[in-house]
Parts: sequence; C-alpha cells; structure tokens
Amino acid sequence: MSERTTVRLAERTWPEVESALESGTRTAVVAVGSVEQHGPHLPLLMDTLAGDELSRRIAEKLGDALAAPTIRPGCSGHHMEFPGTITVPPETLMDLVRSYCESLDEHGFEFVVLVPTHGGNFAPVNTVAPEVARDIDANVIALADLDENMRLMNEGLRSAGVEYEEPVIHAGAAETAIVLAVNEGLVDTDELAVGTEGEISVARLLSEGFKSITENGVLGDPREATVEAGEEILETIATAYADRIEAERDAA
Repeated sequence: MSERTTVRLAERTWPEVESALESGTRTAVVAVGSVEQHGPHLPLLMDTLAGDELSRRIAEKLGDALAAPTIRPGCSGHHMEFPGTITVPPETLMDLVRSYCESLDEHGFEFVVLVPTHGGNFAPVNTVAPEVARDIDANVIALADLDENMRLMNEGLRSAGVEYEEPVIHAGAAETAIVLAVNEGLVDTDELAVGTEGEISVARLLSEGFKSITENGVLGDPREATVEAGEEILETIATAYADRIEAERDAA
C-alpha cells in the first residue's frame, strides 16, 4: 500500500490511518473554528481556514501527529447581526468537541490537542477539556489561552516588520495577513477598510454584539496586512504550540 504523506487525517484512507497509528503516530490536532463575519473583505470561514493551516503545521512540526478536520461552526452569537454568520450554543460545541475526542481516543490516539481559532470558542474548550480528559484514556491538551494567542499574533506582525499592535484581534491586520498567506485570492482588496481601533471592551463585544463596537465588523486596520506577516504569524503560533505540546507529552 502506497501511503499518502499528508498529515490531514480526512485526506487519508482508514488503512492509512491504521498504519500511521501502528507506526507511532500518537497525537491528533483538532482546531476549533467558526463560520462568521470577518468584515467586508474576508470570507466567513477565516477562523476555519486558520484552523486548517495551524493544525497542519503543528502536526508536521510534531512529526508523529495528524490534523483532524477543523470543527465548525462555533460560538458566534456576538456576530449574528452580520449576515452569513452561523452560531451554535456552547453546549453544542462542547458536545461536538467531546465526540471528536472520544472518537480519536477509541482509535488509539494517545493525545488529543484542542486549538481554538475563534475567540468565542476558548471558554467552551477550556470548560469541556478537563471533563473529557477524565472520561477517556487519551490525554487532552487544550491550547486555549486567548491572551497568549493574540500576543503571538502581534509578535508575528512585529517579526515581519509591521509596527502595528492590535489589542483585540478580529478581521484587522493579523487575520487579514493570515488569509493573504494561505489563500490570497480570498481577500477582497477593494474592500479593505479600517475598523474600530484602540482599546476594546471584550465584555461589551460579547454582551452587546460586535455591531455595538464596529459598524463594518472590523477591529483594527487590515490595510497593514502583508503576506509575509501572515506567514510569520502562522509560524510563530505553530512553533509555540508545538513546543507546548512536546512539553505536555513529555510530562504525561
């Protein structure tokens, strides 16, 4: 049997997955994305696109891991004033995360890594991860620190020479850069427009909705984005997360 080299679990056949497990693959990386507005210039699947790319890069860096399909939609109720957004209740998302973990555990994965890429998913992932970990044999690693995630994105911007800081990240320079790096054709460059800048009340965003803060759904200035910055952001996050996973696995 000629085995495909892709780390994307869903692109392999079941015998190829079985062979990978028998050959020492022990970790599954599960991104938790969304289908929600990202301003007038980015597609609704931005967080899912980022999840697909990050899980692939993390799996490749680990060398003994597969990237599971990104979970979507997510908890996006605060974006529902913008057409196209699809949201699910936190309980639904947590049930889906649980089902993913239980399925991967049953197949023999020793570690399941959860990587939320949408802000509204961090709290549900942090809630459900320890509950699932108590019920299955696999170790569940939740990389769900939103502040750290945004810090790494801003670090990636700086590493690429973009002197622009985003206190709260959504559809601005960082996320636009990611889409430029992954699939430049998905960015509508004719619609790049600055959104609300400066300090943002996350509590207000979540309780009153994004439109209470920004009319166009954007935080920050997407015009600052570059392909190089997107690549730096993805590599910065993937490297930091892979290092964290290695440490967690060593300590297990």
